[in-house]
Amino acid sequence: METSLKAGDCRSFCPVANALDVLGDRWSLLVIRDLMFMKKHEFGEFMQGPERIATNILTDRLHCLQECGIIDCRPHPSHKKKKLYYLTPKGKALLPVLVELIIWGGTYRASPQMPKAQFSKISRNPKKFMQSVLRDLQAWESGNL
Repeated sequence: METSLKAGDCRSFCPVANALDVLGDRWSLLVIRDLMFMKKHEFGEFMQGPERIATNILTDRLHCLQECGIIDCRPHPSHKKKKLYYLTPKGKALLPVLVELIIWGGTYRASPQMPKAQFSKISRNPKKFMQSVLRDLQAWESGNL
């Protein structure tokens, strides 16, 4: 992943290529997934994911996503050395993309451990699911920002 790219830097005329410069590795999308759906906001919480991200990679991805304006952070209210990460409006705009990835992945690459009831709920009514996610994000923000 190209971490030296800033928010306005584009290496190509192609929007797909430019999006992949920021989001084209599995770790960035998994951090966004955790913020969006898993209610994770602290470095240590991201580390507990089943994918086992290394600390140096997580640090790099958080920095890159912040540089690109997809996430931001604020000091933790009860731990001076910790930060709370959250999605910016630009990050929340990725919600439909992630929902479509969930639907595609659940349809064509489903694991036997996939929560089928949750997948069914999402795939049956993606718009309702997205509204629920945005409400949850707003509720967290109003208590923490």
